[in-house]
Amino acid sequence: MKSNSAVNEFVIKFANVNGTGSASANNMFAKAIFRMGIPVSPKNIFPSNIQGLPTWYEVRVSEKGYLGRRGGVDIVLSVNPQSMQEDVADVLPGGYFVYDSTKPLDLRLVRDDINYIGLPLTRICATEYSDPRQRLLFKNVIYVGALAALLDIEFDVLTDIVRSQFKGKDKLIAPNIHALELGHLYATQNFDCPLGIRVKRVDKVGDSILIDGNAACALGAVYAGATVAAWYPITPSTSVVDAYEKYAKRLRIDPGTGKTNFAIVQAEDELSAIGMVIGACWNGARAFTATSGPGVSLMSEFLGLAYFAEVPTVLFDIQRTGPSTGMPTRTQQSDLFAAAYASHGDTKHVLLFPSNPRECFDLAAEAFDLAEQLQTPVIVMSDLDLGMNDNLSAPLSWNDQREYKRGKVLDAEQLEASERFGRYRDIDGDGICYRTIPGTHPSKGAFFTRGSSRDEWAIYTEDGKQYARNMERLLKKWETAKKLVPAPVLRSAGQPTPLGVIYFGTSVDATHEALDYLSNEGIELDGLQILAFPFNDDVVDFIENHDRVYVIEQNRDAQLRSLLMIECDADPKKLVKVLEYDGMPITASKIRSAIKQDLPGPASVTPLRRKAADS
Repeated sequence: MKSNSAVNEFVIKFANVNGTGSASANNMFAKAIFRMGIPVSPKNIFPSNIQGLPTWYEVRVSEKGYLGRRGGVDIVLSVNPQSMQEDVADVLPGGYFVYDSTKPLDLRLVRDDINYIGLPLTRICATEYSDPRQRLLFKNVIYVGALAALLDIEFDVLTDIVRSQFKGKDKLIAPNIHALELGHLYATQNFDCPLGIRVKRVDKVGDSILIDGNAACALGAVYAGATVAAWYPITPSTSVVDAYEKYAKRLRIDPGTGKTNFAIVQAEDELSAIGMVIGACWNGARAFTATSGPGVSLMSEFLGLAYFAEVPTVLFDIQRTGPSTGMPTRTQQSDLFAAAYASHGDTKHVLLFPSNPRECFDLAAEAFDLAEQLQTPVIVMSDLDLGMNDNLSAPLSWNDQREYKRGKVLDAEQLEASERFGRYRDIDGDGICYRTIPGTHPSKGAFFTRGSSRDEWAIYTEDGKQYARNMERLLKKWETAKKLVPAPVLRSAGQPTPLGVIYFGTSVDATHEALDYLSNEGIELDGLQILAFPFNDDVVDFIENHDRVYVIEQNRDAQLRSLLMIECDADPKKLVKVLEYDGMPITASKIRSAIKQDLPGPASVTPLRRKAADS
């Protein structure tokens, strides 16, 4: 049998049982590859129950720096009989299936085009450990040790990770290293190591870090000056506030008194959480909440209030599959409509679309500036794939000379000099009015507002002309927002082309890889990464300058494509859908195949990996 060969270019998938402690061991494996200077992209694929169901952990290893899902698996390590049939089917021809061989393998699972490697993990644990808990946990560590031998991972790297991970719990260090040694010894004594698929130390990560998007969002909020977080727990956004609390306890402590300079409130529901945020922002604080699709649905009424009353508000929407409960531990980009037009009536909300942790950090900080400059809700649209998985990222950086953009806020001196404060007067012609923070002046500027119609002086009215004039001013502010939000990023093809691709968020990495493969085949496309809604003129020009534009997104109803048609008046015939909505991140092979099949001419599509060596 022919075995695939590849160095630093492969995909490995771990098949485990949820609740057995495998995530820690699998994460150790990914970190070891990273510490050997090789780019990695790990993805934890887990069920929404506490334990018992199948869970997977997929690691893309790519010296070329491709971090999106590729499609196809070169190595499967399976210790879960429930999913073994599916796991065997995932292995590409010439790949490897590593399994617990304590019991004989079911002959129905045997393929003649893949390689089988049996590790008697249960037998080793039964011989070595008497405690059932140790048998369960150390089985995972043992197979990491075996993989170190099979894939040529430097053993010292793994032991250093163990020492770092259990620092302060020193009695756990030796047993974990011993378990690694058990697996490593068995593999070296029973197999030709390393395999054809292996790793080799390089320097391709530089000063990059591994961090999840939710932690990066939280750190961005801290650096942006956020002092209030109100929330209600929901997967996959809970860790945004968890991380904010961790960072705030280090960075939001008054050095003189030792008191905290932040507040975190767990509300009774999502509606209460967003209400608290609006109240804090109205009082001058920088505040935020984090939720997912079901929470956005519940928060819509208050988002409409913040839009109409013009109160700065920041919301992190870590998207998951819907509708309803859907698949709460799977990823999608399906909240675009719900977020862009949240609330009844005519509303439009600013959206920001990060694609990696660095953008999570930068756009989180930008969200607070934009919310105060525009006096409106700003929603950061991340998703489970980015939010809950470790991602390779450029280091997060902050300019200490940066000043917060508070927008048009009148101070006491300005209020004193004014004859009369008109909260909703558009003095500058950009649709943005001046506001004041309550308590700034003893008698001027403080005001109460509500979600009902009012005139320029914030006085209640049901005059239709006054209402229409106010709504038109909000549209003018929307036009101003187009100049303030981050511009899209153009990725030009190597030569002029009538074909373009529009993409955003976690579709970016897979799209860039697909474009590289298409270019190698002589198919050139310009790319445009959308970073924000509203769309500016660059987006309109990109569509107008191409005959055909593929819109890559991870939802069923092509929501970004619809927004482009509504907001840019784009020709629907130009915009071609490329969609993924099964709850898994979109792959480069899916994008490449969809584009090739749509193009005129032969529709045949060769596999993404034309040769095993190209993996």
